[in-house]
Amino acid sequence: MAKAAQNYLVVTEGLTKQYGSLVAVDNLNLKVKRGTIFGLLGPNGAGKTTTILMLLGLTEPTAGKVRIDGCDPAREPLKVKSRAGYLPDAVGFYQDMTGWENLRYTAELNGLPEDVAEDRIARAVERVGLVDAADRKVGEYSRGMRQRLGIADLLVKDPPLIIMDEPTLGIDPEGVRELLALIRTLAREDGRTILLSSHLLHQVQEICDEVGIFVRGKMIACGTVDDLGRQLLQGKRFSLEVEADPVDERLLNICRSQPGVLELKQDGPRLILLCSRDIRPQLTKEIVTAGYSLQHLTLRGYSLDEIYRRYFIKEEGEYGRTATDTKKTARH
Repeated sequence: MAKAAQNYLVVTEGLTKQYGSLVAVDNLNLKVKRGTIFGLLGPNGAGKTTTILMLLGLTEPTAGKVRIDGCDPAREPLKVKSRAGYLPDAVGFYQDMTGWENLRYTAELNGLPEDVAEDRIARAVERVGLVDAADRKVGEYSRGMRQRLGIADLLVKDPPLIIMDEPTLGIDPEGVRELLALIRTLAREDGRTILLSSHLLHQVQEICDEVGIFVRGKMIACGTVDDLGRQLLQGKRFSLEVEADPVDERLLNICRSQPGVLELKQDGPRLILLCSRDIRPQLTKEIVTAGYSLQHLTLRGYSLDEIYRRYFIKEEGEYGRTATDTKKTARH
């Protein structure tokens, strides 16, 4: 695991958590690359929060291993605490203290010198857009403001890994947009690794580099949205939408001549290509090299919603068959 930790900030091997006969997390093998945003996606009760608690060392695994930046949460809790910040779905602050006072208290708990603490607090408050509210009592904050204060709290501690559990739950649409933009900057500009748990597919697709789909304690699929779509389409026909300028006979011939193209249809400025495989990389290169302005190229019908639905149905089907087989075996 030491070698893997050089490229990955979070690594688990065979991670399992049982509560009596209930298997909350089942043999989880997870790797999260440094500086990326990884989404744990699944319904309530799928095992996402239990996974997070094991990563943070707040509950011990029944079996398997966890490493956070090379450290074992169960045996090196202080090292993990310095490397990982946690934003739960409901952030707790002292209601009768101001935002600034709450952050100062966090700095004191983490042993930061006063000058370092004040500088970090000032920068964190500005970063999350709470400059005008920092001197107000937290009891007056909206849920969205509390979440932003929670991120400021993490920035004061300055960890390389930030773990978020349903960070946008109960926030208005504008607040969600601002929070997602902030999460993106934490990874893109700061180089932090973000691990977030959510059941809101469109938000996960908007900001995550990779996704792990959880069902009944198992991670049944993992990868980029494109990777997951390709896995589902293996052995099936691909339908691509292409828009380029100008649309002329030469462009049509370029599209038709690509290996794997079975049929081409034109719908106004949009071309629909039925293919035996995903030809986006080669087609993009051909169109751009030929001097066309490529405006749109996408795989039709495979948003994260569709991917999740198909994987979920597939897993539920497998679960149903397994349960049926078990009952048959028991009868015999």
